[in-house]
Amino acid sequence: MLVLIWAVNLMDSALTIIAAHSNIGGSIAKSPYGYLTLPWFGERELQLLNHSLTNYRWYVLVLAVSTMALAVMMPEMCMSVLFAEISQELDLSFVQIGTIWGIAPLGSVAFLFVGGVLCDRFGVKRTVSMACLLGGIVGAMRGLSNGFASLVAISFLLGLLISMVPIGLTKASYIWFPSRQLGLASGVLRTGSGIGSAISSMISATYLSPLLGGWRNVLFLYGAISVVLGIIWILTIKETQYARKTESETKVPVRQAISRVLHIRDVWLLGLTLFAYVGGMRAIAGYLPVYLRNRGWMAIHADGALTAFNLVGTAGAIPLALVSDRVGRRKAVLVPAASIAIVCAGLLPIVSNAFVWAVVIALGVFFSAYIAITITMCLETEGVGAAHSGMAVGLLYTLQRVGHFMAPPVGNSLASINLGMPFVFWASLFVFGLLILILVKETGWRVREDSKVTKVT
Repeated sequence: MLVLIWAVNLMDSALTIIAAHSNIGGSIAKSPYGYLTLPWFGERELQLLNHSLTNYRWYVLVLAVSTMALAVMMPEMCMSVLFAEISQELDLSFVQIGTIWGIAPLGSVAFLFVGGVLCDRFGVKRTVSMACLLGGIVGAMRGLSNGFASLVAISFLLGLLISMVPIGLTKASYIWFPSRQLGLASGVLRTGSGIGSAISSMISATYLSPLLGGWRNVLFLYGAISVVLGIIWILTIKETQYARKTESETKVPVRQAISRVLHIRDVWLLGLTLFAYVGGMRAIAGYLPVYLRNRGWMAIHADGALTAFNLVGTAGAIPLALVSDRVGRRKAVLVPAASIAIVCAGLLPIVSNAFVWAVVIALGVFFSAYIAITITMCLETEGVGAAHSGMAVGLLYTLQRVGHFMAPPVGNSLASINLGMPFVFWASLFVFGLLILILVKETGWRVREDSKVTKVT
């Protein structure tokens, strides 16, 4: 990941220098910020592009990816592989295990929008650092649990606290990166999320628990890592000279700011696309292994199909986000992604076993990129801006989580009619998401550039 970020940083600096010396796009003059001015950019783009000759924003991205992986995903996903050991010691039933597993996301739904408000009012640095510190302490407290009641209560509280971190990290990507690289930054964050989940699932029970002496010490370790990351955010993240401040610079009352965000039409539309797309994809991921086993697949092959689905989604996040940055149109990736999801979901009940792998891979490769690019569109939506980006992203995450909760049980209930019927429902959900997406105004830099050219002529 560090090598990839370094390579992209090097390419970005080289392209900036080439543009400067070749005088691309018009005359280049000294800007108020002491570097180069490319006239087709607005003030924010000038500030950020001029600052691209430094490495600080790439440090912010590395820290954000590390925080997403180590403080958010690994402490959450470790529970799925530690439950066998936890349930044996605490005498938990399957229902209790499921309750503990689902209670943290439930807590996040209750607090995501509030977390966005806090990010906007108090800034990324304060919000993320405090969420990591308190989340690390509460996450470690899971290791002190002596039964179901204490573990479920602490897990719910952890879900409340840690839900602020992804919102703050998304806001940070908007603050420190220009629009031409905003999709890349979001894609890298999604990749970090996938890598954190994969690593946690692989090492928590198999290696860390035996090495540290049990599941309790594994949770203590993850809690300590979160606390350390919170301290790093406090000590190293600064309000740069060239980037916007991470807290709101306006004195607009919170109620008025919330009202302003809730009245932005495209934020709601983007949230509904995530409701449909993420809800359908998560539902398919949960149902796919069971469905394939009922079709006669061996357990290892059915689980392998889900692993392939997750891996290609993680691998596709950065390249597809880069494509959206390069072409300057976000919907150039999102519309094909939604269309392919419709086709693949419709094909899964009817294709033969040999083609299931191809369909699953085609379905999964757009998953993480779709989320990253949709969030990027939200950040670029007119009326959001740096001051309201936390609330807007919080609203998106809330609607996404609602879809995550609703789509699986509704689709699974149709399996009593026919095992393939859930896929038909989820395909229809993708159709709904695509129709909503078509209504959303394009936000890529190419559209803004074309608009400026049209105004000039």
